[in-house]
Amino acid sequence: MSRETGQECSPTRKPRLLEQVHEAIRRLHYSRRTEEAYVHWIKRFIYWSGKRHPATLGEREVTAFLSHLASERNVAAATQNQALAALLFLYGKVLGRNLAWLDNMVRAKRPVRLPSVLTPNEADALLAQLNGTHWLMAGLLYGSGLRLMECLRLRVKDVDFAYRQILVRDGKGGKDRVTMLPERLIQPLHVQLGEARRLHALDLRQGYGEAHLPFALARKYPRAGYEWGWQYVFPSGKRSTDPDDGVIRRHHLDESVLARALKDAKQDAGIHKRVSAHVLRHSFATHLLQAGYDIRTVQELLGHADVSTTMIYTHVLNKGGKGVASPLDRAARVEQPPPRYHVPEPVGAGA
Repeated sequence: MSRETGQECSPTRKPRLLEQVHEAIRRLHYSRRTEEAYVHWIKRFIYWSGKRHPATLGEREVTAFLSHLASERNVAAATQNQALAALLFLYGKVLGRNLAWLDNMVRAKRPVRLPSVLTPNEADALLAQLNGTHWLMAGLLYGSGLRLMECLRLRVKDVDFAYRQILVRDGKGGKDRVTMLPERLIQPLHVQLGEARRLHALDLRQGYGEAHLPFALARKYPRAGYEWGWQYVFPSGKRSTDPDDGVIRRHHLDESVLARALKDAKQDAGIHKRVSAHVLRHSFATHLLQAGYDIRTVQELLGHADVSTTMIYTHVLNKGGKGVASPLDRAARVEQPPPRYHVPEPVGAGA
């Protein structure tokens, strides 16, 4: 079936290029976001090349396109790398051609940036401006280190109250991990699950209630999607049509829901730093290191593949430049005579 048309491909017709891309992505279990990004860049490449079929192009055209993005479109390094990954996927997994290394490609410069991190007081002030579901989701990001989509895609069966932990399934890179469940979130989570159960019961009564299942589980266990354990912890307030198969389901909340709430909470709390869902995750990691937990533990809780990714938070903990005390502050510790200020007499005094 084509995701673009929603219709079955004719067995006598060779699938079009983008249909082959969709099929390859589904076969390899890539995420929906990766699929959207790859299709976007493949389309951009086709239009840039004058709508020529990529099979007639090669390393020279790919190199020119990626250089065009960096030198003329001024895209960020991460954006150029994403376009490169999409084209390598197209040629390697769809067209069956391995491109030679693109030595002549003009690479976009990757700036070194430190993550924005809230202080503990700022995090408390931000959370104080939220309530209900918004507070609970922000609490999971800051208290458990979840990514936004990991929070939204959380299933009922992955919240373990007995062991006070959350199982994050199919996180970034397709990896599972376990992270903590803060005590403060236990009672609010029970309340949220009660509301999710009410919506699920309503859907079942009305002939719906099937949750979207990952990969081939729906074919292997046809009734599993109706089970309570597979339902989302944060279900949407309304049902909608699943773009994969056209089935009407209740999906999880949209990511924009929390983004808008955080924007308003930031203003109400008087915070002038950049605040987003990922900033709460950055703050989670930084505050754990600040509390004395070792970096390997924090790495596992965050799900980083390499500890060097986690080490960026150690730079945030430095006070001043590289943690070095300014000589001016050193001089301030030496007992100094109180400063003397000349206070002029008011005009007309003594007249």
